[in-house]
Amino acid sequence: MQALRLLRAMTDGPSTLSAPPIPATPLPAQDEGDVALGPDELTALLAINRAIGRHLHRDHLFGAMATCLKAVVPTDRFGIELPIENDQLQGHLLTPRGVNDEPTRPTLMPARGTACDWVLRHHEWLVVSRRDELRERFPVTFDVMRTGSMESLCALPLITGGSCRAVLFFMVAAPGAYRHVRRTLVEQIASAVAAALDDCLAHEEVRRLRDQLAAENVYLREELKRDHHFDEIIGNSQELRQVMALIERVAPTNATVLIVGETGTGKELVARALHEHSARRERSHVKVNCAAIPAGLVESELFGHERGAFTGATEKRIGRFTLADRGTIFLDEIGDIPADVQLRLLRVLQEHEFEPLGSSKTVKVDVRVIAATNRDLAAAMAAGSFRADLFYRLNVFPIHVPPLRARPGDVAPLVHYFIQKYATKIGKHVASVSDATMQRLASYPWPGNIRELENVIERAVILSPGPSLEVEAQVAPLSSAGQETDADGGPILTLEDSERAHILRTLKGCGWVVDGPRGAASMLAVNPNTLRSRMKKLGVRRTNDVAS
Repeated sequence: MQALRLLRAMTDGPSTLSAPPIPATPLPAQDEGDVALGPDELTALLAINRAIGRHLHRDHLFGAMATCLKAVVPTDRFGIELPIENDQLQGHLLTPRGVNDEPTRPTLMPARGTACDWVLRHHEWLVVSRRDELRERFPVTFDVMRTGSMESLCALPLITGGSCRAVLFFMVAAPGAYRHVRRTLVEQIASAVAAALDDCLAHEEVRRLRDQLAAENVYLREELKRDHHFDEIIGNSQELRQVMALIERVAPTNATVLIVGETGTGKELVARALHEHSARRERSHVKVNCAAIPAGLVESELFGHERGAFTGATEKRIGRFTLADRGTIFLDEIGDIPADVQLRLLRVLQEHEFEPLGSSKTVKVDVRVIAATNRDLAAAMAAGSFRADLFYRLNVFPIHVPPLRARPGDVAPLVHYFIQKYATKIGKHVASVSDATMQRLASYPWPGNIRELENVIERAVILSPGPSLEVEAQVAPLSSAGQETDADGGPILTLEDSERAHILRTLKGCGWVVDGPRGAASMLAVNPNTLRSRMKKLGVRRTNDVAS
């Protein structure tokens, strides 16, 4: 506490001081013996430069200063004062024992009328041999120096680029301690400390701006969530915003929603957002892919069955509608549901009840239905393959998800999202996308939409040899004739076919060896397990190795 009071007294002069500033007591003039530093002084100065030149954290830097300076300048108390906003000074009292990681003790006080403020404003040294010299101009500093039995004061402006960034001060109990201080040594010490402090403050500003940018990024993300509440739907195009607005309006209701759009546009994400922002979000969200269930088992999957209801029904099964009771059921690819099941589904939508196969007991459910399709149900209805009454029951609140080619502005955020996702998953550092690649991705028509884009980016991350993502030229805009062609006029393969062909060529060239320094995984710069996973996903097998 005494040291803290001493620092405050030294820097906290009366704010009403109006007399002319105190003239600095000059350091002794240099003589011939003061021009060159001695070996010990050079060694000390080199140690100071080494110690403080590598620290960019304030506490570490000031700790290094405390360790070095106490060995070359007489001191019982010393510290640094920095000017901050609102005409204030932030003081850091350095510990004489100089523990590098020990935090300094900052203080905050008004700047005007203090000794350090005078040094800051005049860019001059202040050397005091006895505290009585401060009695008239800096009485508070005088009183605390008297309380601490300090007699001598040396305050040095830390100047870089013509600007005084701070003041370095020393105090000692002996009178006249700084009268014969070596000016050349102290000036070079001040210069080294000023340069180190300037670097430290510059890096602090960089860190501040970086943290501010990170905070703003988090804020903007939170604002987007607050506006739309959809953290899984990536993009900011007007077309996508319209979809989000529709989701916001219908999600809190129990209305049946029909999501239409091409394959890979993200219909499932829309369905999930509808559930997550409804009053049913604490209950089940059950997904049924109607196209993936064999036609003879769709009814059993949806409504369940009793044991022995049909051949192979060896035990009772609970249907998806029962599982979704008081929650949401998502019927994906509803256009593929068999005609004989459509009538039973219509009854559930109208009456909220059904009978499991093989049972005469009616099951009542409270389920919100969300359906999705990439088919033209109106055309299917006209053709007689889809019931008109079911269509109108499903089409209470339609949401059309636009294809990716209709919202090219969303390509860039999706690309960055998938890069981060797969770079993290694979363990590669991919930080940027070349302009040519991004332009190619934005101009490609994406027949497979977001799902195709995701596959392309996953493949590109796997194959990327460096931190900048590159996508091969198979991704190209349509030609002027309206046909997809490559640079030689030939047909463009889908990205999945292109990846399959590339892996096949590499495997053939490596004799179908995956592991090892000469294996295909090494040639493709991917983990062998990652390559095996891609081979399985793309259906690449040894039987594909046919003569060409």
